[in-house]
Amino acid sequence: MLINFFYTLKKAKVPVSLRELLDLLDAMDHNLAFGSIDDFYTLARTVMVKDEKFYDRFDKAFGAYFKNLENIDGIIEALIPEDWLRQEFEKHFTDEEKAKIESLGGLEKLIEEFKKRLEEQKERHEGGNKWVGTNGTSPFGHGGFNPEGIRIGGPGGKGTAVKVWDERQYQDLDDSVEIGTRNIKVALRRLRKFAREGSADQLDLDDTISSTARNAGYLDIKMVPERHNAVKVLIFFDIGGSMDPYVRLCEELFSAAKTEFKHLEYFYFHNCMYDYVWKDNHRRREEKMSVFDLMHKYSSDYKVIYVGDASMAPYEVTSPGGSVEYHNEESGAVWMQRMTETYDKLIWINPVQEKYWEYTPSILMLKELVEDKMFPMTLAGLEKGMARLSR
Repeated sequence: MLINFFYTLKKAKVPVSLRELLDLLDAMDHNLAFGSIDDFYTLARTVMVKDEKFYDRFDKAFGAYFKNLENIDGIIEALIPEDWLRQEFEKHFTDEEKAKIESLGGLEKLIEEFKKRLEEQKERHEGGNKWVGTNGTSPFGHGGFNPEGIRIGGPGGKGTAVKVWDERQYQDLDDSVEIGTRNIKVALRRLRKFAREGSADQLDLDDTISSTARNAGYLDIKMVPERHNAVKVLIFFDIGGSMDPYVRLCEELFSAAKTEFKHLEYFYFHNCMYDYVWKDNHRRREEKMSVFDLMHKYSSDYKVIYVGDASMAPYEVTSPGGSVEYHNEESGAVWMQRMTETYDKLIWINPVQEKYWEYTPSILMLKELVEDKMFPMTLAGLEKGMARLSR
């Protein structure tokens, strides 16, 4: 049974190997999950999934496999011993439902009939009053009603269910979807370099114990500064125009970055970087910062992240006077080249889906200017970007 489950995970693109399968079998041999599908789910996910971004794929594969009646043979015997099944039924059914079950032949008859129908049934079934399926009055399945029912996955109907096996709590962690509040932090954590800074305000337990032992048992408390992510980050956000649809995503990225990075500086630009940037969009005309000054103020060990759709007329990148807001004496390409020469660790995060990049010339131009270090605004894209900055 677990061999087929293993192949189901591989088909769902969960990166599992024979090593994980053997570990799961070993864990089952040691009764780490005995008599509980809930425990088996937790154990299997812990052993088989090495990165939380694959949790949702695992949940979908787990649900699909254990709802596939062609592959469900033996689950009750392998994972849910009859004694445990009986105890769980007695625990979850009300007194009124227990009385109805007794009047219909008792719990033993219910369990027997469930196993029998699993053996007899060879295909999916919907409706009706006999087979294991959905939206019917059979005692087994989901989405229907029967006072003595056993629920097998799926959404609830009107009956009583012992357990729903397929609740998916990790939908937003899949690396194939656009980033959101929860998973941005997961990706940004790839860019970490911890250091202890500031005043000594945290107890150093190991040093305290060692020092106390050296002092013949007299307490000698040792304190250390708090550990912070010491990575220094500069983020530049494209603002306005074609970036308006991505405001929410940029807000989420900015919020997550402020949480993850102690040394964070941010600025705004429009379309392409030219000779100045700003921090306050309401005072962008009065309070500007020269990019020359910026490059001298923030040292070359800063990690630089551009966030923008890079979608504009090509002359805005290549020509002096190309800015749509004022006459820039030097082209955006010149300023971008200066930034890449100053900051070795520089990437561009683009909210436009990667499959559309080739249709916008300015995207390809900026991608080349940042030395192909442009990544899509997905969890996978952010992770690749953080990995590039960490080199």
